[in-house]
Amino acid sequence: MRVDGVWYRTIWPKKDDESVVQIIDQRQLPHEFVVEDIDSVDAMCAAIKDMHLRGAGLIGCAAAYGIYLAVRSAAAEKAPSAASIRARVGAAGVALRATRPTAVNLRVGAERVEVAVEAALASGGSDPAAAAVAAAKAEAARFSDEDAEACRRIGEAGAILLEKIWDRKREGGSSVSEKRVNVLTHCNAGWLAFADWGSALSPVYAAFDKGIPIHVWVDETRPRNQGASLTAWELASHGVPHTVIVDNAGGHLMRSGMVDVCITGADRVTRGGDACNKIGTYLKALAARDNDLPFYVALPSSTIDWQIEDGAEIPIEERCADEVRYAEGMCEEDGKRRKVLLTPRLSPAGNWAFDVTPRRLVTGLLTERGVVGASVAALAEAFPEEAKKVGC
Repeated sequence: MRVDGVWYRTIWPKKDDESVVQIIDQRQLPHEFVVEDIDSVDAMCAAIKDMHLRGAGLIGCAAAYGIYLAVRSAAAEKAPSAASIRARVGAAGVALRATRPTAVNLRVGAERVEVAVEAALASGGSDPAAAAVAAAKAEAARFSDEDAEACRRIGEAGAILLEKIWDRKREGGSSVSEKRVNVLTHCNAGWLAFADWGSALSPVYAAFDKGIPIHVWVDETRPRNQGASLTAWELASHGVPHTVIVDNAGGHLMRSGMVDVCITGADRVTRGGDACNKIGTYLKALAARDNDLPFYVALPSSTIDWQIEDGAEIPIEERCADEVRYAEGMCEEDGKRRKVLLTPRLSPAGNWAFDVTPRRLVTGLLTERGVVGASVAALAEAFPEEAKKVGC
């Protein structure tokens, strides 16, 4: 995507120093656009855990590049051996996997590069360290490219759905105020959450670029306000009409006929179609079902956890209570960021980061292979090569 006319992805090796991986520090958005240098596995772990970057797909890419940084660091030591590189990669994999437990992409990204490194080390070449570095770099880049391409294809599939909604509204003689497709989304599942394009917002961008009149209701998404800060910034940068709303407004808008479709992302989807996403998504799905509205979950296949079928098995991250107790934003008087206390000083807070929407509430899964039913059979038919590995 473009920022002020310049093309960016969300993560990339630094041009003049390949020992550094660069990211967009999302904590600074929407008021500042800051590129941050990551030069070690520890720094990458901190960036993931403290949400300098976030989003299922991007976390996976960050894990992939984290393994690359580990390999590069090990190879730079005096007389590196295959054993020392394996040890460093193993430790890095453990550290990266421990940062955030819910998104399955993190595990997938790390595993992809670990396998590539092991293959390079086992090949028996004259310089195993150099081979391991080259393999890690190439696989991390490949994983990120695949993430971006999958999201682009999700956009194509989703745009067809949005175009059909628009055609029905036109044929139905909608009033002037209704002459647009109203999408409701939760959290941020745009290009900032992936290598590029995004999942839930990719159909929006694709439809908008085709000339379909579209408007997005953007849940603020407490407590970290990824909708208000990140989704709104993305949409504004692309010129897509949107309105930021409080998290609990969605049901009212649906009941009032002001929403045509709900599209969210996901941090993990089971092989049975249960979808784990940012806390509050489940309530949107319930409201959509009560108002006979379609509720789609958009995801690349790297977000599917083929090891589990029941969403109750997904680990739900609990984050620091201070994210609920405090709010942070820019002070208009001096342009500086300020953190303010919202609750009574002694009041405790709970901060569950995700919830699970059961498959019965999901109209369909928007994937790089099109719209797939939220069921074991439908997912196995769409992704037979993965289903075969787990005996589906």
